Amino acid sequence: MTYRTMVTVRRTAVVIALSLTAMLSGAVADAAPAPSGSASGQPAVLAPFAELADGTTGAPLWTRAAQTRAPMGSIAKVMTALVVLQSGDIDRPVTVPQSVIPYDNAAGASTAGLVPGEVLTARQLLYAMLIPSGCDAAYSLAASYGPGVDAFIGKMNATAQQLGLADTHFTDVSGLPYPTGNSTYSTPADLVRLGMAAMAIPAFRDIVSLPIYHVDAGPGHRDHTWQNSDALLTSYPGAIGIKTGSTNAAGYCLLFEAVRGGHTLIGAVLDSSAVSGAAATDDARQLLDWGFGGPFGLLGYL
Repeated sequence: MTYRTMVTVRRTAVVIALSLTAMLSGAVADAAPAPSGSASGQPAVLAPFAELADGTTGAPLWTRAAQTRAPMGSIAKVMTALVVLQSGDIDRPVTVPQSVIPYDNAAGASTAGLVPGEVLTARQLLYAMLIPSGCDAAYSLAASYGPGVDAFIGKMNATAQQLGLADTHFTDVSGLPYPTGNSTYSTPADLVRLGMAAMAIPAFRDIVSLPIYHVDAGPGHRDHTWQNSDALLTSYPGAIGIKTGSTNAAGYCLLFEAVRGGHTLIGAVLDSSAVSGAAATDDARQLLDWGFGGPFGLLGYL
């Protein structure tokens, strides 16, 4: 099977899965197990909101309050990337605006080290946004593709509606606490579906799977090296993304996907810890281990 055929098959599977899940996810997810510990062979997950699903069909395999709304921090950048990629022309030049400084400073945002006036392509800014979780890159992309940040947020919410994400809403392109910590929210079930839609796009998959990325200095920009904020990528065999997230209100969150033995699992954990990103990484590891190898996990399920 050629790469192009594989991409086409995956896109078709995602479209079918999202359509079915839009009608059935509520009933199915509510019926899925919601264990709290490992005594009976279940994953020991700290996150109060979580879901693990089949990465091809979207069918939930393990859930806990998976349809409860909660903030998700920078996982919102997955939607920002999806809107940009669907808009196209990602090799267009984008100038980092001066207004990015007060935007980042107001919330102590994570950045990619961009400087106002730098000119990078939208593609480079996608790397800057998704790998080191650069809020400066997200803001620059939104300002260009809106055009204007407010118009871009409107596109994010419109795309959420198109995907059937009824429990998802955006008020900021980076998931920052604007105007409050709970203003941008989603659910694990919705985020799994968002992740599937984004991972169906090869350019997105290529970016989020990279532990590190380097951009040589060019005519309009400085040299940049960005390290991925997702520790699961370098600590879990088969991990291929997707995105970290954290704010004071959201705690530490992770949207993740991994492939083993030809099987794909995707999941989301929200608020695994108030103080440690390692907790979200461990929650994802627990769910993936259970899904790939547990007695009632994906391999047994198949």
